[in-house]
Amino acid sequence: MRRGVRVALDIGDARIGVASSDPHGILATPVETVRRGPGDLDRISSLVAELEAFEIVIGLPRSLSGAEGPAAVKIRATAELVRQNVLTRTAGETPGVRLVDERFSTVTAEQQLRERGKKGSKRRAVVDQAAAVVILQHALDFERETGNPPGRPL
Repeated sequence: MRRGVRVALDIGDARIGVASSDPHGILATPVETVRRGPGDLDRISSLVAELEAFEIVIGLPRSLSGAEGPAAVKIRATAELVRQNVLTRTAGETPGVRLVDERFSTVTAEQQLRERGKKGSKRRAVVDQAAAVVILQHALDFERETGNPPGRPL
């Protein structure tokens, strides 16, 4: 299994949930929620640099059948902007970007937060981070089980 910190993004229209892994690629933890708008991609690039991530995992929404719709097109475009922004702000090796299936990540995150007693606005404030954790943990588990990197490179 590859070693190093990974950063995951759950990209929404209003917010971007950010999670990271430990250097051994075992456990995903929440980092922060970044508001969409001016400076959002700069903040993402700063977090990637601060965490010294070698890879960015971005959740790609798919339908239940596995098809990609308009939301996936938007995420692919934003993922490319993230890649370009990180590339221009990173000295040395640029982290790779991988797109992974995120079906049910927000639903799973909401359910976990409800089970932990988070209600209303407190849950909404962290659900994007929790979804990023779900995306990243799934990716880490997949790689550990199969020996292959998750998803597809951008």
